[in-house]
Amino acid sequence: MNLLPDQIRVLERGWLSSNNVVFHEGTEATLVDSGYLTHAEQTLALVERALEGRRLARLVNTHSHSDHIGGNASVRRAHGCRISVPEGMAPAVRDWDEDALLLTSAYQRAEPFEFDATIAPGDELEMGGIAWQALHVPGHDMHALAYYAPAERILISGDALWRDGFGVMFAELHGDSSGLPAQRRTLELLRELDVCTVIPGHGAPFADFTAAVERAFQRLAAFEQSPERMAKSAMKALFTFTLLEKRRMPRVDIDDYFTQVAIFRDVSQRFFGKEPAAVAALVIGELLKAGVLAEQDGDIVARGS
Repeated sequence: MNLLPDQIRVLERGWLSSNNVVFHEGTEATLVDSGYLTHAEQTLALVERALEGRRLARLVNTHSHSDHIGGNASVRRAHGCRISVPEGMAPAVRDWDEDALLLTSAYQRAEPFEFDATIAPGDELEMGGIAWQALHVPGHDMHALAYYAPAERILISGDALWRDGFGVMFAELHGDSSGLPAQRRTLELLRELDVCTVIPGHGAPFADFTAAVERAFQRLAAFEQSPERMAKSAMKALFTFTLLEKRRMPRVDIDDYFTQVAIFRDVSQRFFGKEPAAVAALVIGELLKAGVLAEQDGDIVARGS
């Protein structure tokens, strides 16, 4: 069953790069999100194919994390398109503040880029001949926007809602206790929408919106009850992301990595009161047991990388 109108193409990318959404608009097109820096060449090839001869006129971002903005500069160079970003992330991009963009603390990468316009919560924009409303959906990213088409009942949720949860609570990991309450407000806002199809930041588009929101609430409640559970889930997600980029890492180097990378080091101390090496052993052990990672010749690798 086709969940989306013909003018929308969703390029499902996995977890290192976010999904890309291409909207056909006559002879032009709009792209939402651009993936991770190291996937830029692949992103350009996939987008070129999805354009089907159209000119890419505009790139729109949902939020500022590296897996969503990493290809912005490459896409702009290739297509000369305008770039619009959520207004809350604009100062960090304008100043290229790698701390605010979470690049420094998580040891991730993105190429600096310039933007042409900002999008504020409540703004309306047209993509693919469809009217979209910009919704403020803080939590995973405190300045994130989702895009909602009420007539078509489509939600572009970014990382505020996935089929099975939502993105890492970065504010909480950095000691800001407003992250979980913000995520609860976001889910309460989304729950009130009339949605037929969700285009998430990761994973395939899906139709079971009500069930997904309920699962997200359950996950949030578990995190509210146990900050340690939230932190461990985040460490597993972030280390898996690291291995998707690096492809493999000698097991003997992982303790040093957890010690050197700020977010791993700080979370180990803030949430577990342990040395990073102890938390690394816990995280790697659970990921190996779950089959997310594998050990090959003394290296830890991500399955499918």
